[in-house]
Amino acid sequence: MSAAPELHARRRAAGRFGAIRGKLGAWTEAERAAGAAGLAAGLALLVWALRLWPEWSRNPDLSHGFLAVPAVVLLWLRAREDAPADRGLGAAAQSVLTLAAALVLGGAALFVAIYSTAFGWTAAPTLFLTSMAVAAALTLAVVLAAGRAVRWIAPGWPVLVLPAVVLLSAPLPPGTYARLTLGLQNGITIGVVETLRLFGIAAMRSGNVINLGTISVGVEEACSGVRSLVSCLLAGLVLSALLLRSPWRRVWLVGLAAPLALAANFARSLVLTLLARGGVDLGGFWHDALGYAVLVITTGLLAALAFFLEEPPLRPAPCARAPAGNAWKPASVLALAALALAFVWVGQLLARTQFGAPGGSPPPELERLVPAKADGWTVTTRTDLGRFAGILRTGHLLERSYSKPGADGRRVQLTVYTAWWPAGASSVSEVATHTPEACWPGAGWTLLPEGTARRALALADGRVAGEAEQRAFIGNGYPQHVWFWHLVEGAPLGPFEPKSWRQQLRLFFERGVRRDEPQMFIRLSSNREWSEIAGEALVAETLNGLSRIGLPVGPPEKASP
Repeated sequence: MSAAPELHARRRAAGRFGAIRGKLGAWTEAERAAGAAGLAAGLALLVWALRLWPEWSRNPDLSHGFLAVPAVVLLWLRAREDAPADRGLGAAAQSVLTLAAALVLGGAALFVAIYSTAFGWTAAPTLFLTSMAVAAALTLAVVLAAGRAVRWIAPGWPVLVLPAVVLLSAPLPPGTYARLTLGLQNGITIGVVETLRLFGIAAMRSGNVINLGTISVGVEEACSGVRSLVSCLLAGLVLSALLLRSPWRRVWLVGLAAPLALAANFARSLVLTLLARGGVDLGGFWHDALGYAVLVITTGLLAALAFFLEEPPLRPAPCARAPAGNAWKPASVLALAALALAFVWVGQLLARTQFGAPGGSPPPELERLVPAKADGWTVTTRTDLGRFAGILRTGHLLERSYSKPGADGRRVQLTVYTAWWPAGASSVSEVATHTPEACWPGAGWTLLPEGTARRALALADGRVAGEAEQRAFIGNGYPQHVWFWHLVEGAPLGPFEPKSWRQQLRLFFERGVRRDEPQMFIRLSSNREWSEIAGEALVAETLNGLSRIGLPVGPPEKASP
């Protein structure tokens, strides 16, 4: 008697599974293809979310990414609710869209393989291309599900927003991000200065620094408005797809998202500048509180506008299935083949790639490598570099400045800056984006093209420091000559422009499958030409110390990279 309930439960479970098998068996071939593509796209979306999760956690500009997967699910459900009987993609449109999405998926998968092996899976270009591949996979699933032979969802605005959600939740490539940030920083700085002058407050602009006479306020990357711009654009797209039906109302909502974000961020920067002028410490509470307030206010205003523009829901006609025919086959074959090739390619890549975790070799003692005192020089060690640790992804930073009277009556200045990354802390491409020409213009320095070169630095004793990247800047009439090296596992990196895809491909073929390696960035800057400081004992002592961590210093034939 005791076995009867267990037997009854098994029969009920078998009945349920039998019903599911029967339902699946009743699917047409087009529905099976759409189901397989949807399952593959769903798995890709899940893996993508797990891969991007650390980036969303540590990058405030991407904190909205946590809502990406729920947004995709809601958009899919909305598109399914809107699926009427008289709508669906025809065979021709389905084939064209499938081919386009398959080409994007294949190209993105190819470049994901190249970038991940060259720069690592955490590099911003790799994550962006991975997101592009996932967006293409979602598009393939949508195209198959919206065909006339399936009609699970309706082709329309909600499904167009699906890939946009994925792309806007990924980090932008460094070059694109730098250009966008620099443009927004300049616009915010100019706007704040002109507004202050309009109300009779004396203010001067030097790059992205606002001089108020008694205090200077810098508009940093975090204040550029990138975070609020991307978040508001994403919120506008999702709300327009979920709440609105009229194309013109959607245009109004999405079109107002960017201006609203920029206006709110401008107001925040203006308030912070006025608080700084009044003697308020902007570090900590005020800076962060106003930043979060901007996000909350702009998102709330967009949601209120969306509800204001919302229309009464329509009652769609019952979904009728069109005859399957053979129209689905070219599209589904292309879609499933592209998905299969992408998964095989990425799987092979994962099997070949060697990953490293932060750590490994102990950090160098930067304080001992760079002289703490020098005869005749006044030495100053910078103490606020910790605030850049989050952006640079390392806390091993040191900057020392040396100054003394010159023979010509002008002071001689020399600054030594060093940064070290343990294995796995950052990719080569990310470190390469923090060069002086990328960072200094935001602080008011102007790059002089005639000072750009790559040269070996000869010392007075006949030795040579390996080829350095040379730059020249001027700021408020003050010159600054810069020489820097990027060392990867103790060896100088050759000429490399991170914004050039040709050089990125070259680096991939030179380095092959990438292993996470420790990196070092060394920069010397002075108000004098190299020929004027090459004979200084301080320069020789500094280069001797840095040679212990890989900087090539020696006879000319041994100092080349």
